[in-house]
Amino acid sequence: MRIALFTETFLPKVDGIVTRLKHTVEQLQCLGDDVMVFCPDGGLTEYKGAKITGVPGFPLPLYPELKLAVPRPAIREALESFQPDLIHVVNPAFLGVSGIYYAKSLDIPLVASYHTHLPKYLEHYGLGMLEGLLWEILKAMHNQAVMNLATSTAMQSELTLHGIENVEVWQRGVDTDLFRPELKSEAMRDRLSQGHPDAPLLLYIGRLSAEKEIDRIKPVLEAIPGARLALVGDGPHREELEAHFADTPTHFVGYLAGEDLASAYASADAFVFPSRTETLGLVLLEAMAAGCPVVAANSGGIPDIVTNGVNGFMFDPMDDQGAIAATQQLLASSDQRDLMRQNARAEAEKWGWNGATRQLQQFYRSVLAQASLSMAA
Repeated sequence: MRIALFTETFLPKVDGIVTRLKHTVEQLQCLGDDVMVFCPDGGLTEYKGAKITGVPGFPLPLYPELKLAVPRPAIREALESFQPDLIHVVNPAFLGVSGIYYAKSLDIPLVASYHTHLPKYLEHYGLGMLEGLLWEILKAMHNQAVMNLATSTAMQSELTLHGIENVEVWQRGVDTDLFRPELKSEAMRDRLSQGHPDAPLLLYIGRLSAEKEIDRIKPVLEAIPGARLALVGDGPHREELEAHFADTPTHFVGYLAGEDLASAYASADAFVFPSRTETLGLVLLEAMAAGCPVVAANSGGIPDIVTNGVNGFMFDPMDDQGAIAATQQLLASSDQRDLMRQNARAEAEKWGWNGATRQLQQFYRSVLAQASLSMAA
């Protein structure tokens, strides 16, 4: 198959969507498909054999890390040259709209996928009154597709509830070769804890943005005697978070990658994840693959990953004391924590990227088969 992938975010940006897409592109190419990626211009022209067509854009005012790429005629020329069998738009917003338009105008079957829970993000940026309007816009865009993909059963239900049609669950995936318990390191514990490796070590990895609700980790940290917190990543909310955590033993580590990132996961005692807006929570799977027990809000796609009391703990996102109690319970027993490490790894081992991509191929073939039947009729 020849697949044109339109995405609002790609390398060199670092986030969960980019992680999924780069593994998907790599796997599709390895499985014999030919992929062309249309994305905001990041300086790349190729990735793992796939051609990248970078589209110039400008930073999003509320989120400067994201670029808004404006559709332009060169996209049509590239598409006509590539002659895709199918177009897949990821989180259609700006560039994705051109993918929808060209799918219709060039009569190419369309798949769309939903990864970022934008309507729920609005309240964190003082725009909650626009949630209803945004759902209508999302519905209008996604219902142009033959098939819509969600990353969890919770998101499948919510999209369907809001009138988005033909929604299937695109299974999760994680790199179990990179993220593994064996990378636990005293040197990394020392680095993350700023020289206190014997202290209870809490970890958060991901974007430092308002919708991640990282500020809610502070009461957890303060409730555990001697605990340290490491925040790995960066983002538009970093300055506010540095002020919020200024009087606590919190280390803003910045970005980590490769085995350093995997070692950070493996070396912590608990991965604390308070976000209530996750469509999946890829970082949770990475933590579990590395054998790090998780404490996460019982919300969005998280219950698809975490089995409470087995491979991690979930807490009621509306209970301010829930995260504290769950983290205290996790840290109270080293035997229980070791068992959870084993169970977390076992769960992650079920979800390799190859399996997730083969499932995606089946979705693509189903859409192409429907298109063939429609043409025959």
